Amino acid sequence: RRKYASRHPESHTKKENFVGQSNMDVGGNGGGLIVNNKQRAMLPNKSRGEFVRNQRKDSEGFSESPDLEFEYADTDKWSAELSELYSYTEGPEFLLNRKCFEEEFRIHVSDDKWTELDVSQHRAHAMRLLDGLEVITREKRLKVARAILYMAQGTFAECSSEAEVQHWMRYNIFLLLDVGTFTALVELLNMEVDNSAACSSAVRKPAISLADSTDLRVLLNIMYLMVETIQQEDPADSPEWRATRETFKTELGSPLYNNEPISVMLFGMVTKFCSGHAPHFPMKKVLLLLWKSILFTLGGFEQLQNIKVRKREQLRLPPLPEDSIRVIRSMRAASPPASASDLIEQQQKRARREHKSLTKQDNLDAFNEKDPYKSDDPREDEDDNDDNDNSMEVEPFPMERDEVMPPPIPHPPSERVNFPKGLPWAPKVREKDIEHFLESSRSKFIGYTLGNDTDTVVGLPRPIHESIRTLKQVLCSSQHSISMTSKPLVKLTCDSSPYQIALLKILLAAAPTSKAKTDSINILADVLPEEMPTTVLQSMKLGVDVNRHKEIIVKAISAILLLLLKHFKLNHIYQFEYMAQHLVFANCIPLILKFFNQNIMSYITAKNSISVLDFPYCVVHDLPELTAESLVSCTLHPSHN
Repeated sequence: RRKYASRHPESHTKKENFVGQSNMDVGGNGGGLIVNNKQRAMLPNKSRGEFVRNQRKDSEGFSESPDLEFEYADTDKWSAELSELYSYTEGPEFLLNRKCFEEEFRIHVSDDKWTELDVSQHRAHAMRLLDGLEVITREKRLKVARAILYMAQGTFAECSSEAEVQHWMRYNIFLLLDVGTFTALVELLNMEVDNSAACSSAVRKPAISLADSTDLRVLLNIMYLMVETIQQEDPADSPEWRATRETFKTELGSPLYNNEPISVMLFGMVTKFCSGHAPHFPMKKVLLLLWKSILFTLGGFEQLQNIKVRKREQLRLPPLPEDSIRVIRSMRAASPPASASDLIEQQQKRARREHKSLTKQDNLDAFNEKDPYKSDDPREDEDDNDDNDNSMEVEPFPMERDEVMPPPIPHPPSERVNFPKGLPWAPKVREKDIEHFLESSRSKFIGYTLGNDTDTVVGLPRPIHESIRTLKQVLCSSQHSISMTSKPLVKLTCDSSPYQIALLKILLAAAPTSKAKTDSINILADVLPEEMPTTVLQSMKLGVDVNRHKEIIVKAISAILLLLLKHFKLNHIYQFEYMAQHLVFANCIPLILKFFNQNIMSYITAKNSISVLDFPYCVVHDLPELTAESLVSCTLHPSHN
């Protein structure tokens, strides 16, 4: 999901990759949400709700934290997802793709433009290009692939605006899919992955650059553009396009490509890259295509919520108390880690609360006509009010005999159950929690237990009666306990632990606090140019490109892991536990903590992008002259959103 952060309303904002979880679990009723990576563009405040951040002391000083703005969704806007496919070092290849297309196009069409032809002429040329992919000569095949890539990029030379580029992208991509281009691309990608000569050459090279992955990058670019574009739903789409989308979605998740889904082949590329046998693989593009394939075939968080509701209806379970996606979208930004002084103050308040609760517990056997929950020290009440926002609000009740006070007037459940102030989630308890609470209460007040009985409350004080009623009102019937004895909808046919380890290795290499090691994975092979920069401007541009490259990799991997965790948990609880266990064994938790072992605010608000170089803006506008000063001041085309 997307998160936009800004220090000032007029500044560029940035998305960061974080995981938010509910008070229950990673993949259950509480929705863990991805806050997606960074499109660095100024967004109008009125287009989204504003979320105010608590002003906290920074751990390195007393500076106030800026306000943060969030917008949660499965992905960023389409233009941002398109631009992040390309690194800035790939910029010159846009014109090369155009040249390859026009050379092939002019052989068959002398004067007319692509945008001036009719549908039959478009289809005929697409078929000719598809036939050209079957030639034996690698150079010829690469030129044809670049011509197809130019079509997938919207034949931008004939467009005057970004919207026009995106229009022709959709048209051309649905045309390419209709003639069978995606299947041919998968076969070519399989051939390139199994190219032992290219792998051996890359292993022997002392330094890998962008040129070593040219064939793979062109194929992956086309495939990503097709998946990303087709999954975008538009109300104006024709019925034929909608049917094509559903068919493609089914095929993408079916074992139609070399008897396995496309995602399995991409996972194989990830593990081969991490093993060191294919250091030239363009891993950012592989991960982006893998993420979008999983997102398209399995569905995002909205689809997850709908599936969850349907499954509960099939199992005859009560409906969920809330929509976790809507709850997350209403949450405000979290505060940064507390400073040492804040932690000490919180510990002191917690100690005072514990001391006060012990004092109250000693008075349970002696009835006191005054409110037994009220402290004698008003200062402690103030402390509790300041630091007890997450406490449950309940009415006080007399401690013992019914004769002393008339019983309280019963209220409807909606009035009796209060949500905690600090958390937006409805409270949830399990049957075992109620059993444990009752057994503890019986043992303490009566001196015996009844086993699994959750109804008998004879002899217990009235507050215990009220507590049991409240707990039963928020009893959560989990479908996971039922799924433990059922068959999964989707079978796990392979050992996914190597995939998870490979993803975590790449994530470690992309962590901002990781130090370079001789045995670390080189994730920059598909961003480094053949010739290293010789000027300050080139060095600064490459530095921005490298940081941006790492951020996008982090975005893709975290999205893949979270999507799989939530879908596995919904499919079968054991699949979820299997994956979660391997993540823990692979030190995933310390790895996540690495991302927080830094100045978080600086990491969030850093702007690692050059807006005028983003696609499709860079192919339809005259670019300004880049200077070192313009990169530093981030004043490059501030109106480009």
